[in-house]
Amino acid sequence: MKIAKLLTCVFMLFALQTIAHAQTTPADVLKEWERAKAYTKDYLEAMPETGYALKPTPVMRSFAEQMLHLGADNYVFAAAAIGEKSPAGMDQLEKTSEKTKAEVIKNVLASYDYVIATIKKMSAAQLNEKVKLFDRFDLSRELALGKGFEHQTHHRGQTTVYLRLAGATPPQEKLF
Repeated sequence: MKIAKLLTCVFMLFALQTIAHAQTTPADVLKEWERAKAYTKDYLEAMPETGYALKPTPVMRSFAEQMLHLGADNYVFAAAAIGEKSPAGMDQLEKTSEKTKAEVIKNVLASYDYVIATIKKMSAAQLNEKVKLFDRFDLSRELALGKGFEHQTHHRGQTTVYLRLAGATPPQEKLF
């Protein structure tokens, strides 16, 4: 009986240690952002040129502005995760006068390229380092990138309605 208890304790300690040391790698984070880039590209390409100016209501962003906002904050979150200033400024992409399909696609995909390049520079240890996001929130670099991922997913998801209103079909979901 004592041996069974001892073995159970050893097994549990080993399991807890394994769980404690399990961590997300930069390659894991990178894979998710590359998938998100491809998925967003599908959304950008699905919208006809005329739909880029579409606003579901007058107070809402246009499709182009929604996607440029997504791109602008990709820069902001990635820069914050590495402790730099965003190379695109705050919401500068959204304020640009060029809202053609070609320009929006170019600018939004460039924002993903910046995030991807940022992740490629990080080690697993750096992902776990703490940063102060927006001078308010203490969290890991990985979580800062995760908040950026959540943000871009939210705005891309909103544009599903825009595509439907324009008579376009949203792309199939890309979970993997």
